[in-house]
Amino acid sequence: MVVLSNQEFNVVGTRPIRPDGNDKVTGRARYSADISLPRMLHGKVLRSPHAHARIKSIDPSRALALPGVEAVVTAADFAQPRGRISDLGEGAMANPKWISNNCMAAEKALYKGHAVAAVAATSLHLAEEALALIDVDYEILLGVTDVVEAMKDDAPILHERLANSTDANIRPGGLRDDDDTEKATNISNHFVFELGDPGQGFKDADVIVEREFRTATVHQGYIEPHSATAMWGEDGKLTVWCSSQGHFQIRDLTGLVLGVPVSQIKVVPMEIGGGFGGKTVIYLEPVAAVLSKKSGRPVKVSMGRAEVFEATGPTSGSFIRVKIGAKNDGMITGADITMMYEAGGFPGSPINQACQCVLTPYNVANGRIEGYDVVVNKPKAAAYRAPGVPAAAFATESVIDEICEKIGMDKLEFRVKNGSQEGSRRIPGPVLQKVGYHETLAAAMDTDHYKSKLEGSNRGRGIAAGFWFNGTGPACATASVNTDGTVALLEGSPDVGGSRASMAIQVAEVLGIPAEDVLPTVGDTDSVGYTSLSAGSGATFKSGWACYEAANDIKQQLIQ
Repeated sequence: MVVLSNQEFNVVGTRPIRPDGNDKVTGRARYSADISLPRMLHGKVLRSPHAHARIKSIDPSRALALPGVEAVVTAADFAQPRGRISDLGEGAMANPKWISNNCMAAEKALYKGHAVAAVAATSLHLAEEALALIDVDYEILLGVTDVVEAMKDDAPILHERLANSTDANIRPGGLRDDDDTEKATNISNHFVFELGDPGQGFKDADVIVEREFRTATVHQGYIEPHSATAMWGEDGKLTVWCSSQGHFQIRDLTGLVLGVPVSQIKVVPMEIGGGFGGKTVIYLEPVAAVLSKKSGRPVKVSMGRAEVFEATGPTSGSFIRVKIGAKNDGMITGADITMMYEAGGFPGSPINQACQCVLTPYNVANGRIEGYDVVVNKPKAAAYRAPGVPAAAFATESVIDEICEKIGMDKLEFRVKNGSQEGSRRIPGPVLQKVGYHETLAAAMDTDHYKSKLEGSNRGRGIAAGFWFNGTGPACATASVNTDGTVALLEGSPDVGGSRASMAIQVAEVLGIPAEDVLPTVGDTDSVGYTSLSAGSGATFKSGWACYEAANDIKQQLIQ
């Protein structure tokens, strides 16, 4: 028996009515495309038909001459930072140039569907008609869409001055300084983690399995396409309505691209129709904002389904080589894993996360992990549920299973024998705190499913292990008691999976009231304190903690 908690709860663990349930089943819930404002214009984005092309010129004059067209924007309307590695601060998670150029292509279109211009008009049909009147002169270039091909010496180069880093801490990548004459490649980053003596580990092995794997680019496939509405007021204040997994991040990135202080931007979160990591970045928000500024009117820009697939970030495609050695008694003696991840048109694949997590379920005394971040002519990769890790786990677990078959060992018993635990050192360096892996394995082995006999043809039982370090960050919540005894709860985490109910439950538990008496709302960036992304399986913990503290504050005030 596995004990999940040693404390009894009254509200935690119950299933109250979801606070957003009625609005969603009755159609009252408002998503990003549901915004409609007085005098609002409709925007559309012109996208490159080429996977790789130099943009020689853009002439919007014919589009602007069409009656009803109010504004056209190109990359010339966006800030164009230098994007050099040397300009990035220590621990930087984003390169402003890449963010800006992904929203609107500057020198080059780097994937089919890359935005090159946008138009705002009095109707959606006029905006679509105007796109065909924007004249773009392309120099079509050879493209490369496969990570292995992109690493070859004769591969087409996406960024002629791409810095070739060898530091896992430089995640966003960047350009080289002018005096750097290093040969141009598509490898943005290449690094190695090593623990012990992998060579000796393989010498000590009774069985060695080495395999190669390829995983394809896969989109998150969220139901709701991207949409953003912006209103840039005469007072210089910008308001944006959109759905995302973090409206404070949307505010910060939009300000970065537009060169506007975050104090001048308010982002209002709408209901989100799925994200899975893919709605943590900006695409349309700065485009709608600049169209609004140039036209003097609110502008809504929405993607169609094809645009979502062509122009927004999927998970990375990859090439992975796994080599693992073990003794006949099942003890792992050595491991060597090389992973090459496609970043898309700009650096920044989740190769770092993959390297941090790939062998973490196992105690490996002698191991080596090598990672490559490689740009290819595909949309810039974005997060997708434990970014980068499922592909790495798939490859590693497949090899682990093959070892088990070769030595005739039960797959769960193998994982128990080699399982990591509190105090285990991961190959990249960090030491694990309590992770509960052995308790999980014990629970699996104690199930009727595991104990049952497999009978009949085409019957099997799959086993796999994986690791993810939950995301964290700052969060804020404000709770106040209404005159009728209910509690108004304002928190900052977008609800991507029922988190409003989770927050209400935690407040109700502290105060000893029904969860239905807590009325949660996700506040805009002007209404609640800074709250980090609803991502990395961390929102219920971090915002829940803030809600817990707010509820305790209420409790103390009532007692006093």
